[in-house]
Amino acid sequence: MLTILAAGSMFFPGLFLLSKQCLKSIPALRWSEGDAVIVSARLVSSVQAVMASSAGYIIASSCDDILEDQHWLTSSYIVFAVPYFVYDIYAMFMCYWYKLCVKGHEEASAAPQHMGTALFSYLRREFLMVLHHVVMVTVCFPVSVFWRQGKGDYFQGVMFMAELSTPSVCLGKILIQYKQQHTLLHKVNGALMLVTFFICRVLLFPYLYYVYGRYASIPFHMVPFTVPWYCNVGAALLMAPQLYWFSLICRGALRLFRGTHSRRPPANTAAEAKELQADADALPQPANGYSTRSSEPELTTH
Repeated sequence: MLTILAAGSMFFPGLFLLSKQCLKSIPALRWSEGDAVIVSARLVSSVQAVMASSAGYIIASSCDDILEDQHWLTSSYIVFAVPYFVYDIYAMFMCYWYKLCVKGHEEASAAPQHMGTALFSYLRREFLMVLHHVVMVTVCFPVSVFWRQGKGDYFQGVMFMAELSTPSVCLGKILIQYKQQHTLLHKVNGALMLVTFFICRVLLFPYLYYVYGRYASIPFHMVPFTVPWYCNVGAALLMAPQLYWFSLICRGALRLFRGTHSRRPPANTAAEAKELQADADALPQPANGYSTRSSEPELTTH
């Protein structure tokens, strides 16, 4: 287990550093430090999502008995992925920090005294995502590896496949970061994100309840009254943030396809335009490259 944990601890930060260095040094790119950090963080998230989804498919497709069958990849990938959630808290903060630096037209090293303020602002703004990552490490990891005692690998595999929605979320952030909301790619990706997030995350626990109902030969509506109470509590706590993030995606999709931004009345005078710009600059900027005036709400789920 320690070897797998060490491998994950080296793989995800190492991939982040390698990607950042390549984006900065390749002659055709030579991106700035901030741009390289933001894109690299999303690349690592997408790679982790592909790996988790692939592992989940292998596990779920290998289990005939959804409770008793086991697959070696289940616990191994859980241990391997734990460092990712720790790393990603740092990566999201770096994205937030460089967004603040771009907004203030200053380098990160030029205002070290502001790091504490930025960290507090980041934790306040990204509280739900940071809490999600902390719970994954401190609660879901020991429950999945030790407490369940090798039972329910099928359910664990299906939960891994929830990450299928993450690459489209990451691509959407990058397109918004570089103001590509008007492109066809952004619209297609937005529709794909909406569909995959709904199927892989919102329908996840209803599907698991349905599968267990078939396995135990009980009606779907009776499953919550049959399984242990802590299963219902855990499912509710994990599903609640997914519903919140899905509501943000739906709101962003409505704004995108209705084109509400194009119907905004222009400022009547130069003074009014300057006042509007000042108000916009005064707003705190979200992490991971989202603008407060973008056509989609902030979403940082993984």
